[in-house]
Amino acid sequence: DVTKNRLNFMDQNDIDMQILSYGNSQHLNMDPKFSIDICRVANNELAKIVNENPDRFGGLAVLPVGDPQAAATELKRVVEDLGLNGVLFKGNYGGKYFDDPFFLPIFQMASDLDVPVYFHPSFITNDIAKHYYANDNWSDVVPGILSSAGFGWHMDVGIQVMRMIISGIFDKLPNLKLVSGHWGELIPMFLERLDDELTPYTGLKHPFSTYYRNNVYVTPSGILAEPQLRLILDEMGADHLLYSIDYPYKTPENSETFLETACLTDEQREKISHKNAETLFHLKGEK
Repeated sequence: DVTKNRLNFMDQNDIDMQILSYGNSQHLNMDPKFSIDICRVANNELAKIVNENPDRFGGLAVLPVGDPQAAATELKRVVEDLGLNGVLFKGNYGGKYFDDPFFLPIFQMASDLDVPVYFHPSFITNDIAKHYYANDNWSDVVPGILSSAGFGWHMDVGIQVMRMIISGIFDKLPNLKLVSGHWGELIPMFLERLDDELTPYTGLKHPFSTYYRNNVYVTPSGILAEPQLRLILDEMGADHLLYSIDYPYKTPENSETFLETACLTDEQREKISHKNAETLFHLKGEK
């Protein structure tokens, strides 16, 4: 039983609550004539699991993004009627990144409902994978890993978040909130560089880093290492960091102890471990 296995893992690692999603196993890239109905079924099933364990689980919806109006309507339904806590997108849709104005109704609805959009990595296109990560002298496994979980899809979804900021969407929707995994998918270490080199040409009201620090929340996604933690704390502070272990893809041995042993103040530890998530996802534990 998948739910029982997850709950057992949570209990073994002193995890009170997890936010569930379909991750890469979702229907985002399907034609809307199929995905609208399938997403409704998938969200109903997710909500059923959440409602059977309301003190242990929250949930992020999957949406038929090929029809943004239908997706916005479904997002409103899952939040207001099913009690889910936001939405997760993977990769891009139809070769379009989500900064394309085509998708604006979805983000308008997320902003209106005050729920976050989580950007999850997915496989990059073959031409990009071949250009950056192929080498005839390597084993077949190496390019596959480099172009996906090793590096490539992290760069790709980091670029997605970067494009959202550059598009000016946060000037239009200042309440919109994004979540970016794997310590921000490489972007936080370039905030100063992006401010210096990019901001003067964007037409944005504020420096690039201002939007990132105000509208983006970062999770470790199972990369539980203190150097990355220190970078995010230095660049963004504890208010925009959410603890995440990327279960079931990753089950780090230090899932329970990482925050306990990290060099954090009690206030930082409480924010990162639960308070930020309670506020962002409107969880029942919110005080």
